Amino acid sequence: MLKIAVYGKGGIGKSTTVSNMAVALAEKGLSVMQIGCDPKADSTIALRDGEPMPAVLDIYNEKKGNVTLKEITRIGYKGVVCVESGGPTPGLGCAGRGIITALEKLKETGAYEVYKPDVVLYDVLGDVVCGGFSMPMRSGYADYVFVVTSGENMSIHAGANIAMALERFQNRGYAKLGGFILNRRNVPREEEKVQELAEDFHSGTIGYLSRSELVMAAEEQKKTLMECYPDSEMADEYRALSEAVLAICKN
Repeated sequence: MLKIAVYGKGGIGKSTTVSNMAVALAEKGLSVMQIGCDPKADSTIALRDGEPMPAVLDIYNEKKGNVTLKEITRIGYKGVVCVESGGPTPGLGCAGRGIITALEKLKETGAYEVYKPDVVLYDVLGDVVCGGFSMPMRSGYADYVFVVTSGENMSIHAGANIAMALERFQNRGYAKLGGFILNRRNVPREEEKVQELAEDFHSGTIGYLSRSELVMAAEEQKKTLMECYPDSEMADEYRALSEAVLAICKN
């Protein structure tokens, strides 16, 4: 079982990237589980035709900790197993608590034994790297972390913070930095800036995604691009990215 965490600044297109990667991996015949680690609980929504699903933390609070596997999972497009951690009401409590609860309950309910995923994808908000948000990096969860960024300064800054956290805690058995994924915003010197960021952390840019109107068109249809436009050049970019990620994780 490969365990892969994808981090990035809020709004960088991380959930879109992860969901399309999940479909690309499922196309290869792999069993995939995608775990949304964000209080908004919308990471997997494009895999389920826009249908919201209950978040683990909400069910946990409602049922006072007594949750079942059926309650916290849904099956999405191409058989992708969908999980959303959720989070507290804004202003009330730690947002990272939802991630901690979700990962604990997935273990307790035997999710990995029941679904037997070949690949687990954690989609993690990367504006902060503390508490629950660092949980997928820790030993026993993700094996590799990939960072989605553009060439915009705030995105680069968030990417650097994530990479620094990994670098600082390598001696604690944290996940390895697999590389950076450039999700283009078409800003000046974009590829150069992301490559410089990668080199600062002795890593590389392992994937390049175009800024495509088809991505937005698919989102309007509440689906992934891989479902709506499987024969497009953009779909091939997601397939190439998935191949690159697999190659790094299998080294």
